[in-house]
Amino acid sequence: MASVVLRGVSKAYGSSLPIVRDVDLDIAEGEFCVFLGASGCGKSTLLRMIAGLEDITDGEIFIGNRRINEVPPARRGVSMVFQSYALFPHMTVYENLSFGLTLARVDKATIRDKVLGAARALQIEHLLDRKPRALSGGQRQRVAIGRAIVREPGVFLFDEPLSNLDAALRVQTRHEIARIHREIGRVSTIYVTHDQVEAMTLADRVVLLNSGDATRQHGSLAQAGSPLELYHHPRNRFVAGFIGSPKMNFIDAVLVDAGERQARVRLASGEVLSACVDARRLSPGEPLTLGIRPEDFALGGERQHLVREATWQERLGEATYVYLHGDDAGQQWIAKLPGTTNVGAGHRLSLFMPADKLHAFDRSGQALRRCIDEEAPLLASYA
Repeated sequence: MASVVLRGVSKAYGSSLPIVRDVDLDIAEGEFCVFLGASGCGKSTLLRMIAGLEDITDGEIFIGNRRINEVPPARRGVSMVFQSYALFPHMTVYENLSFGLTLARVDKATIRDKVLGAARALQIEHLLDRKPRALSGGQRQRVAIGRAIVREPGVFLFDEPLSNLDAALRVQTRHEIARIHREIGRVSTIYVTHDQVEAMTLADRVVLLNSGDATRQHGSLAQAGSPLELYHHPRNRFVAGFIGSPKMNFIDAVLVDAGERQARVRLASGEVLSACVDARRLSPGEPLTLGIRPEDFALGGERQHLVREATWQERLGEATYVYLHGDDAGQQWIAKLPGTTNVGAGHRLSLFMPADKLHAFDRSGQALRRCIDEEAPLLASYA
């Protein structure tokens, strides 16, 4: 059981720009923290620095109260589960699970107790005599997780452990990982993924990393918070556009006027909408960007609505994704509507845009504070 603390952690190869830059982060004992981001943002590199598999260019890492920059991987008190399983093909499941303990010269009775306990937790007791080639992908991944569990580490590290599984197995194994974390208790877990669903469903806290220009200017960490905090209160346009699938729609506008809890904005097409945001730091006439998630559109409405032409639809059963012409040439919006919706190309839709569902961002991409009281108790429960 240990906390993990990162202070100004950076990683660069040679004279190139840092892959990871100026990461400050505190991960509490027992917290399930997910590193989320696109390919190349440095999330796996950051995990490997915590594990000791990559050297740190700058900064410090602490596990518990111990600075571990120069501590070898085997003495850091961490266990890592890799994307590729990394099982020994010539060993049985029992031998794979017990291998690390055998190297540590743990007595055979203790090894047996720990291996059987991990096998029961993972529901692989009946597989202990098999070799990896006789296992499915999901079973191999459970063995890899079990090998980490038997060491009873202070910190679990998962590097995209579900990437090699099919859709059904990903869901099943995701549930297994969540259950194991609950049952083990206060062991800290750091989990790397590019999959938003994994991040939103597993994490106590999501750490979103950015690899673009913002990384060079402000550091790699775009925002850290509970899953619903990033969803409802993104810090900037990058976070808003990354969290959510399909991603948020962005609409160019200018500020008309601003009050304490609401602002009026005018779109390029002339419509005036109200948004529950605090825009008082902006001046009337100043450009901004409205954001609305596809699932927050509704059909109809006499006020707060836009009429736009549909270009395409995707009917998924429980929902229909309708693609519409935006305000700019080539711009496309997506509305997630009820599954019974059936819209042909060229059909014009009246879309209601609730003021309390709108986001707004200034010209630099920073979010304006949303004024929505009903979410405060929900977000407080994740604090």
